Amino acid sequence: MSQSAQPAPPFQVKILPVTPFQQNCSILRAASGAAAVIDPGGEIDRILAEAKGMDARIEKIWLTHGHLDHASGAMALKERTGAIIEGAHPEEAFWLDQIEAVTMQYGFPGDNRNCTPDRWLDEGDKVELDGNIFEVYFTPGHTPGHIVFFNREAKLAFVGDVLFQGSIGRTDFPRGDHQTLIDSITGKLWPLGDDVRFIPGHGPMGTFGQERRTNPFVSDAALGRS
Repeated sequence: MSQSAQPAPPFQVKILPVTPFQQNCSILRAASGAAAVIDPGGEIDRILAEAKGMDARIEKIWLTHGHLDHASGAMALKERTGAIIEGAHPEEAFWLDQIEAVTMQYGFPGDNRNCTPDRWLDEGDKVELDGNIFEVYFTPGHTPGHIVFFNREAKLAFVGDVLFQGSIGRTDFPRGDHQTLIDSITGKLWPLGDDVRFIPGHGPMGTFGQERRTNPFVSDAALGRS
């Protein structure tokens, strides 16, 4: 069952948990019907059906990072829609080049393919959907090339597996680093504002302010910043 987030116009967001890992794939629809899909990890038929129900034309695919539950369906979705793939950071080629091998290892279902983005992204870049601008922040730690997408008008961030409600991303995978992740959260996300809502890669939405107050890993109190 999908969740719905309702940022301020002029775009809407549908959150669709996909794959056995229940990864939050997001479909963004602009007022014109143009759409972007963030992190299509799998279940491409479901994503396409949901987009059709929204009367949305998928033109962009944005990747926060290259783990199998976030990126395994990107190439198949591109093939079926003609959408371009933007992101993640070039360091994420480490994971995107392993999708087929890793999904076979895990017995991961679906049309899983190694992914080569049409455009790599880095800190300071922007992506656009029918005039809606999303700023790109480089947030390594969970993976070496993780990025976050932030729309300043709607005060909404798509944070992948950097931050969760009450938790943070794992750092025990190859090229993960705990302190780097903490620095990404506190140095890149917190300055965006306590009132920013975020959609994580798994689980419910939250706000940066709530996590600064209560998250046992990155709250101001936990980090000795109260």
